[in-house]
Amino acid sequence: MKKSSIFKTITWASFVAAAVFLCAQTVEDYIRQGDEYYAQFDDAKALEAYRLAVETDPANYEALWKLSRACVDVADQISQGEPGWEAKQRKLYKEAESYARQAVKANPNDTWGHFCLSAAMGKYALTLGKKEQVNMSKVIKAEIEKAIELDSTNDYAYHALGRWHRRMAEIGGAQRFFGGLIYGSIPKGTFEESEQSLMKAVELRPEYTNHHLELGRTYLALKKYDLAKQEFEKVLGLPVTSSKCEDYKKEAQAELEALKKKTK
Repeated sequence: MKKSSIFKTITWASFVAAAVFLCAQTVEDYIRQGDEYYAQFDDAKALEAYRLAVETDPANYEALWKLSRACVDVADQISQGEPGWEAKQRKLYKEAESYARQAVKANPNDTWGHFCLSAAMGKYALTLGKKEQVNMSKVIKAEIEKAIELDSTNDYAYHALGRWHRRMAEIGGAQRFFGGLIYGSIPKGTFEESEQSLMKAVELRPEYTNHHLELGRTYLALKKYDLAKQEFEKVLGLPVTSSKCEDYKKEAQAELEALKKKTK
């Protein structure tokens, strides 16, 4: 057999073997690949791997909630300087919500489906007007509380609850009265409950930068400036454990600089 024929045969065999390998990949393989990319802070590649997992098994609970999480992660990091960034972000948040709803349907008794649904809805709500935000707020809180009910160690859920309470508490006095007339009943939240929820998140996962960042912001709302300063400083000293930690560190530095001017 001629060398060229041998080469062609080997090349074809390699192509067939590769195709067979790809076809043989299971949903577990794709989830594992997504997890590896997620651990490397490569959210875009993680999203594609989880998407392949869902395409392989559309009813797989783990694939669905992790794809929802990845959609939110990628959307969060879309640059505001990118053309059409708002529409791209909104589209991904809605995708995240859809996958989270499918996850909850596949397994209504696990924390992550409910948490991812609350996160996707919360992010999407921030792209809408005040009336839509108010209308969605009760459902978002219910999903957060369900996530906590199903797993009392879900630090992300406590974090979300803390932010929910702070956001609701910020709507106060005349704003709440007139807002109620325009938008209907506005759910109540308190800075104290925000503090308690975020402290719980920190207790459960003290190494996560964003827990400390948001707790610091709640301390600012409570005018506990010394405690706020401590939390922002902790953010700067913590290790990078997610794709967003560097951004959280920049935000903490900005908060410290603003606080320094405020307390002069």
